[in-house]
Amino acid sequence: MKRALISVSDKTGIEGLAKGLVAAGIEIISTGGTKSYLTDCGIPTIGIEEVTDFPEMLDGRVKTLHPKIHGGLLGRRDLPSHVAAVKEHEIQWIDYVVVNLYPFKETIAKSDTTLAEAVEQIDIGGPSMLRSGAKNFAAVTVVVDPADYQLVLDEVKANGQTTEGTRKRLAAKVFRHTAAYDALIAAYLTAEVGETYPEKLTVTYEKKQGLRYGENGHQQASFYSDVLPTSYSIAEAKQLHGKELSYNNIHDADAALRIVNEYQEPAVVAVKHMNPCGVGLGKTILEAYTHAYEADSTSIFGGIIALNRQVDVATAEKMSELFLEIIIAPSFTEEALAILSQKKNIRLMTVDFPATTDQVAKLELTSVMGGLLIQAGDTLKEQVESWQVVTDTPPTSDEIKALEFAWHVVKHVKSNAVVIAKKDQTLGIGAGQMNRIGSVKIAIEQAETSIGSLTGAVLASDAFFPMDDCVSYAAEHGVRAIIQPGGSIKDQQSIDKANELGIAMIFTGVRHFKH
Repeated sequence: MKRALISVSDKTGIEGLAKGLVAAGIEIISTGGTKSYLTDCGIPTIGIEEVTDFPEMLDGRVKTLHPKIHGGLLGRRDLPSHVAAVKEHEIQWIDYVVVNLYPFKETIAKSDTTLAEAVEQIDIGGPSMLRSGAKNFAAVTVVVDPADYQLVLDEVKANGQTTEGTRKRLAAKVFRHTAAYDALIAAYLTAEVGETYPEKLTVTYEKKQGLRYGENGHQQASFYSDVLPTSYSIAEAKQLHGKELSYNNIHDADAALRIVNEYQEPAVVAVKHMNPCGVGLGKTILEAYTHAYEADSTSIFGGIIALNRQVDVATAEKMSELFLEIIIAPSFTEEALAILSQKKNIRLMTVDFPATTDQVAKLELTSVMGGLLIQAGDTLKEQVESWQVVTDTPPTSDEIKALEFAWHVVKHVKSNAVVIAKKDQTLGIGAGQMNRIGSVKIAIEQAETSIGSLTGAVLASDAFFPMDDCVSYAAEHGVRAIIQPGGSIKDQQSIDKANELGIAMIFTGVRHFKH
């Protein structure tokens, strides 16, 4: 008679599976809580100790780690020596393994979990049974996901057993599952001992959704999320309306969330191609949106909008005048949602905004051919008091506010990056140029197109000026104050030029490249 070993923490669907296996003439071996559950369901089971002739011990830590279990799983039916050894030691074959693991992820997701509690949820016997059965997929069917129960029952009912193709696919799924489980444990313990860049990096993600395509129509793509959810993220955003997100939508929405999180006051960010095209602040969210829109009323078309306040009716009415891909905010009033939902395809999303702008500095991973780059996120919180005024003319209080606002924006713009701004609105943004003066010219041209005169505007540069041409060009067009990291061997030339032209310049001592 064939046998199935069932030992699950998640009991979802297990009664139906077990009843179906019994109906097919398969004996059930089970352990501890699972055995009690199946017995209560009226399903006959054989206790694990009846198979091993050895009691469960050490509070259940040792129960299935036994030759009569692993011999029945690992033994090859096609090798006479294996068959003889199994017979000699009175081992019975185990043909099905249905196991899911201790809830380690759910345990460490709780903020008050202790190390001891986490360690107790590290499953040893479960992964061992899964790996043994999966290695021997030629004869053993291993099931780790309740979603596969019906598939197994259908094949057993139709054929008396599962097909080799199914066993192989389920085995691959098992090894992905145990690898992800071990990766999460490794990450948890690595963090416990304070290692950031260990000698081996193991990461795991869970598939959130398939995507129609990637950056272009001929590229396949999928979206994976952190195993432990990050509430302030596009991965955890709730979609209220509109068609599915695309690969590029997700990239752009992520960029918008990163930028809008820089500000506590009402703020609105418009993003195109992962760069901000307009950022606005205001006393109200409508005022902030108006500033973001007026910053670049052309590029915002087809853009992604992130707001850090509830979307009200007045703001919704203004946004409904445009074609927008995504609007993402903490919430929408019922009336605002109704207004925007009249557009069939626009994606309307909510996300849990944090109480403060302080975010955990998570590691950022970027693939390169043959490897992976990893770095801490650019979440440095700079203090205005630490900035150095390097010119004879100091910035005014309004200029300092504008410089601080622009400095928070420029760190999110692709390098070389330059932002022209006033204290509550970007005016022009130059991104991704091969030389800095090119970015300055683009930002100023855009600003002049949007608002005309730049008198009183400020300029932020993500990295130092290699020569004084950027200062000259900015001053000629009305810029009155500049913020940049400093650090060039020709810094003094830029300082001298600023003094000559009577404008203020601040060095922050910190660069914000974004490649």
